[in-house]
Amino acid sequence: MKLRFAAAFCSAALLATPVFAAEKHAFTPQGFEAAQTAGKPILVEIHAPWCPTCKAQQPILEKLGKDPKFGTLQVFEVDFDSQKDALRDFHATTQSTLIVFKGKSETGRSVGDTSASSIGALLDKAL
Repeated sequence: MKLRFAAAFCSAALLATPVFAAEKHAFTPQGFEAAQTAGKPILVEIHAPWCPTCKAQQPILEKLGKDPKFGTLQVFEVDFDSQKDALRDFHATTQSTLIVFKGKSETGRSVGDTSASSIGALLDKAL
C-alpha cells in the first residue's frame, strides 16, 4: 500500500513539474518587437506547410525547443505564402529560412538546413 502511494505521489509530482520549452507564436510585428525590446532570444522560422524542407526541420526544432537550454527562446513562425511584408522586412526570399536574434541584433541565419547539429548551433547563437 505504501509503495503504491509513493509511486502515485512521484508520478503526480513529475506531471506537476513545469516543462521549460521554447514558446512558439504566430508572427506579428507587435509580438516580435516586444520580444526584441525585452532582450529575449528569438528564432524566426519562415515556414510553408507544403515545403518538404520545412517539414524535415519541424521535428528537429520541436526536439531542440524542449531542451531546457532553449526554455526562454521565443519562436515566431512566419507564413511564407501569406506574410509577404514580413519576408521583405527579414530579407527572406525562400521558405525554410531560420533567423536568430539576441534582442534586436540578428546573430545568425540559415536556409534549407536539416541538420540537427547545425540547427542547434544556430539556436545557440540566440542565447
